Amino acid sequence: MNPAPNLVLVGPMGAGKTSIGKRLAQQFGLDFVDADHRLEEITGAAVPLIFECEGEAGFRQREAALIAELMRGEGQLVATGGGAVLAEGNRDALAARGFVVHLRVGVEQQLDRLARDRSRPLLATGDRREKLESLARIRTPLYEAVADLSFDSNGLSVGQAAERLGQLLATHWHRAEAA
Repeated sequence: MNPAPNLVLVGPMGAGKTSIGKRLAQQFGLDFVDADHRLEEITGAAVPLIFECEGEAGFRQREAALIAELMRGEGQLVATGGGAVLAEGNRDALAARGFVVHLRVGVEQQLDRLARDRSRPLLATGDRREKLESLARIRTPLYEAVADLSFDSNGLSVGQAAERLGQLLATHWHRAEAA
């Protein structure tokens, strides 16, 4: 068992971090936090607008500050944005105060799950498959490096994935108590 005060989900867009995370948070009695949604609440702007106004670099700075703040807390299940692992400081913060689960998903499944989603700035232009494959080449090694546990969500419904992952977490993660 790896004790940590928070449970963290990392992985590519469409892996199920938010939908699976909500169910797991309820199961384990944790506060659910979707990092992208929290950033939207704080800034009063949608993620695509932040990208448009500040570029990806501006968004990543805001994301890093939020992750640092969230990881100072405890008793949370944090669903990160897909690119949160790009910054070494984010990976360090997540690993220091979270049991990190990498939700794996294949590009085909991502394309299916994101088919009608037009809110993803990195998928707004160009060939979606090529973009997802490119992101996977860069990010997958980073997800794996920070993860305490990897879980494949391919072909599973939200309910099935949450149930199976919940069973794994019950044997692999122990919620660290406050000091």
